[in-house]
Amino acid sequence: MQEPSVNVLGGPLALCSQRPLTGFFRNGCCDTGPMDQGLHTVCALMTAEFLAFSKYLGNDLSTPRPEYGFAGLKPGDQWCLCASRFLQAHDEGAAPQLRLSATHARTLTVVPLEILQLYAAD
Repeated sequence: MQEPSVNVLGGPLALCSQRPLTGFFRNGCCDTGPMDQGLHTVCALMTAEFLAFSKYLGNDLSTPRPEYGFAGLKPGDQWCLCASRFLQAHDEGAAPQLRLSATHARTLTVVPLEILQLYAAD
């Protein structure tokens, strides 16, 4: 049996989003596992600035891709981001707010808690 997922604060991992359905496993949570090479563990609240930043870096999250069942993200949506992309956005001044309760503890292997807390929306 798999251990329950834990958030960066040490509590149970909260749901990030079911609409749009997010997560590496598309279960609404920022769970991770050995197959998640990108560590999609940060539950972020999308902003126009971050979506433009991500598109500029080659990861267009705002354009719908119906062939993959992806409607495209818009400001206000919550989405599980790669921890390294979040840290890069922080370094570039484009990081979105995030939900600590829904951000997986494995994020701390990439992003220090002190940085995550700067963007906490919960």
